[in-house]
Formats: sequence, C-alpha cells, structure tokens
Amino acid sequence: MRASAVPRRLAYARQGETQRRSRELARHMLIDTYGRVATDLRVSLTDRCNLRCTYCMPEEGLSWLAKPDLLTDEEIVRLVRVAVTTLGVTEVRFTGGEPLLRPGLTGIVQECAALAPRPQLSLTTNGIGLARTAGALKEAGLDRVNVSLDTLRPEVFKTLTRRDRHKDVLAGLAAAHEAGLTPVKVNSVLMPGHNADEAPDLLAWAVEHGYELRFIEQMPLDAQHGWKREGMITAGDILASLRTRFSLTEEGAGERGSAPAERWLVDGGPYRVGVIASVTRPFCAACDRTRLTADGQIRTCLFASEETDLRAALRSGAPDEEIARIWRQAMWGKKAGSGLDDPSFLQPQRPMSAIGG
Repeated sequence: MRASAVPRRLAYARQGETQRRSRELARHMLIDTYGRVATDLRVSLTDRCNLRCTYCMPEEGLSWLAKPDLLTDEEIVRLVRVAVTTLGVTEVRFTGGEPLLRPGLTGIVQECAALAPRPQLSLTTNGIGLARTAGALKEAGLDRVNVSLDTLRPEVFKTLTRRDRHKDVLAGLAAAHEAGLTPVKVNSVLMPGHNADEAPDLLAWAVEHGYELRFIEQMPLDAQHGWKREGMITAGDILASLRTRFSLTEEGAGERGSAPAERWLVDGGPYRVGVIASVTRPFCAACDRTRLTADGQIRTCLFASEETDLRAALRSGAPDEEIARIWRQAMWGKKAGSGLDDPSFLQPQRPMSAIGG
C-alpha cells in the first residue's frame, strides 16, 4: 500500500466516525424535519398574574388553571432534567403568567442549577416582588432576568396594567442589578394611544441604568382576541423613533443566529438595544425553542394550535426514556413557521399568560 493512501484512509475513517456520532446525537436531540434543534426551553410555572395588562388579559382576569392540573415542583424539575440531560437543552427560561407567584420557585431554580451539565437559567417577570426575591434567586443559581416595563410614566403604567405598581417594578429592576442577575434585560411593548412616543425616553433611561432594552412588537396572544395588524407599532416604527435621538448601528448583521432580537449598538456602543419583530420580521427559520406550559403541555411554537401532553405520561408512571421519546416526536412535527405572515392566520386559543413567554 502506498504511504499516501494511509492518511487518506484514516481521514475517511474519521469522517465516517464523525457522521456516525452526528446521527447518534441527532437521535437524542429535539430536532425537527427542517433541521432546527431546540436547545432553549421555556417553562411556564403558572398562568396567574398580578397585573392585568390590556394587551394580555381582561381587567377581571381569566379562569385560572386548577391546582391539580398544574405540574408539581417535582414534576417540573424532572421534565427539565430530562430536557437537559437527555435531549440537549442548554438554556432554561422560567416564565408565566408571573413566575414570582410560584411558591416553590427558589427551590425549582436550585434543583435545576444542580443539574449536570448545568443549563443557563433565566426568568421573565413583571418585576413585582423581585425586590425581595432577587438575592435568594441569585443564590439559588438563577443567572439573569428579563423584566417587563412598557413605560416610565406611572400614570400610563396604571392605565396599561390596571395596577398602581410602577415603583415596585423599578425597585425590582434595581434589586436584580444589585444581586448580579445580569445582564438585566427590559422588555417593552409600545401601544398606540398610550406609550407610542416613549421609545427614545425608555432607551435613554436604560442606558443610564445599565439595562439592556428590547422592544417587542405586540403579538396576537391577548385573551380578548382584540389584536389587529392594522395600526400596530412595528419594528420599523420603533427604529425610526429611536433614530430621532440616537445613532444606531446594526450589530452582527446577518449573524443573529437563533436570537429573537435584532440588536443595535447605541451611539457606537457599548450599550445595545434590541427589537423583536415577531410579526413583521419573523425569525422562525432559526428558532431553537421548545415550550412547556404550566399544566404540562409541550408547544413547538408560541403560536401553535396543537399541544402534546407530557403530564399524562408523567402521572401514568412513564420512565424518562418514554418522556423523552414523546418530546422528540412532538418537536419532529414542528411547522416551518408561525404563520403570522399568512392572511389566514388564526390566533391560538391560549393567551400568552397560559402559554408562557
């Protein structure tokens, strides 16, 4: 055999081994028919909330899930463990409703932080109650938080949320920053007739306090089903408003990956602002998320109309391997996109508070 053929054969052998390992890995991951791999798990801990945001639910609230229908703390930790140790999930975000209303939250975070490999752990919250819990959550293993705040004006906050808790949210943000739950991200939704003019003020405030601001287009996930495409404040509108006061430079154009936000350097940096344009600039092709509702349903997309029941399997005594199989099968059937850009799009029956953000 010629000497030159040996390295070639070795290279072919290594290539074959790499392909075999890739196929084996794929059998254990949450992959879909379009080649997307879900590594980001959103876990809703409750459908309840202590605000009544006009773009989310009616003033009187909703018919909340009954306690027996909710996953227990132990069931949540078990499903997160399956996702992380068996299915390749590397990031876990706890959501709601309002996750700070979950009595066992700190314990859930602590259990999930002890998993190996350890996932990145974050929390999306309205910030009420964060002032008294930020330190404990950080100590339990939480890495960072996203806090919803749509306005700097207390009177507008009261109108939008139907609650007078603006000071509590600001205190929660400060406590999160002090506790090291950074980067502290602030999520803002602009609504016509309320806070549509606040984009530049919100960004100036975020830069001053060291928060990373992200504007989110209003999505069709309100319980009242009152969302209308016409008149909504789009990503284009938001950027145009910000540019009246700031210079914006797109960060990593074309290299966004699976991140939902397009990010812009503010006045050359280092501060950034993000825009999540789920409606006008969908990013479905790079989606890496899988979702678990508070009652144990897998959703492959925020706007999905179908769900897969994991709670029933859990409570019937299914082993982890069967839970993982059901989860993989659900994700394999994930659709190519949310359908938001289709005129025939139908809003899902579950509102945002019941799905988890």
